[in-house]
Amino acid sequence: MIHRLARGLRLLREQGPRALISKVLTVLQRRFPEPAVDCADEIRMLVRYEDAASVDWTQDPAWRATPRAVVSEKLSTAWLMHPPGESSGGHQNIFRFIKFLEDAGHRATVYLYHSAAHDIDAPYLREIIRRSSSYPDVDARFVAYDKQQVAQDTDIILATGWETAYPAFLDPSTARRAYFVQDFEPAFYPVGTEHTLAENTYRFGFHGITAGRWLAAKLARDYGMPTAHFDFAADTSTYHLTNRDRRQDVFFYARPVTTRRGFELGVLTLEHLARLRPDLTIHLAGWDVSSYRLSFPHVDHGAMPVSQLNDLYNRCGVGLVLSLTNLSLMPLELLAAGVIPVMNEGENNRLVTDNPFIEYAQASPAALARKMAEVLDRQDLAEHSAAASQSVVGSGWGASGRQFLDALEAVARG
Repeated sequence: MIHRLARGLRLLREQGPRALISKVLTVLQRRFPEPAVDCADEIRMLVRYEDAASVDWTQDPAWRATPRAVVSEKLSTAWLMHPPGESSGGHQNIFRFIKFLEDAGHRATVYLYHSAAHDIDAPYLREIIRRSSSYPDVDARFVAYDKQQVAQDTDIILATGWETAYPAFLDPSTARRAYFVQDFEPAFYPVGTEHTLAENTYRFGFHGITAGRWLAAKLARDYGMPTAHFDFAADTSTYHLTNRDRRQDVFFYARPVTTRRGFELGVLTLEHLARLRPDLTIHLAGWDVSSYRLSFPHVDHGAMPVSQLNDLYNRCGVGLVLSLTNLSLMPLELLAAGVIPVMNEGENNRLVTDNPFIEYAQASPAALARKMAEVLDRQDLAEHSAAASQSVVGSGWGASGRQFLDALEAVARG
């Protein structure tokens, strides 16, 4: 009962009272169902059942055969996305690039899509984004997407997650299609239907604009997808060095709800580290992990506002960031604040950034812990932290925004 109440409060906070009322009515309807139940009411996936059933990517759709001719210098774009939350890093990055788009004189409309039975309260979500310090201030209009066509003057439809690629494919508009890809999403699932449906979206004929080189190379190589990429960066106005003293605290990006961030592997690593260095203060942030019984002393910061992260980072000498698919944005942000990131070895991480201050170890808890201890044992750690911070100065998101705009305009012009 407590868990249901917590879920209800989270839905109220993130999507508004209309969404909560709709959800309650849906639950009551399921508890007292009609005698006959449609198959679509039985199978629940991230994508709507009817959309997954309708897409035949083996046949050329009209938008690919006769794409819209873009004549205006200023583009009209439609962004299909899952409803954003206040602590969603992926959404925050999407809106960063919407802001780049608008600053260049182009227009954006956000079309919100999900498979849940409750309605999407688009005005409420627009207000959440407007008030949040974690999101840039954009002019984009928010619309609940429910089988309607995007605006007639739309030049490009952008899918932003695998489930949104399905309505993007099916939309009757002849607008060109792009795919803002931030991670290899089939890996979010065990081998099965959703894994396959996610993988199929890379065969839809969309032009991929990917976060980093690893994804661009993988999607082009494995699926023949036309791709361009933008480089990762750090917002040095938010993340920067304030503590030039020697640091001994430890940071871990702890997000158990995001399996690709390796929460359990991180906990195993920190158990080893706590035995090696029992006097350390270990900070966990990213999600509320107070319900977990962790064997080592730690400070649980939960999901922190972006505005508070720099102060925490500047207390830490080393940070454990595990990325099992595409690289997280966090390593460069940590570096900007003078924290040395320790990451799991892999081309998915090394191909995205070649920053020499990132430390790598094999994905063994003991090996990762030893690497973290090595960083903390450096006699020149204070100087090393300052040099790490300097290594990302001048590598802000502006250059990445230009890469994105160049790629999107190339898609628009064919």
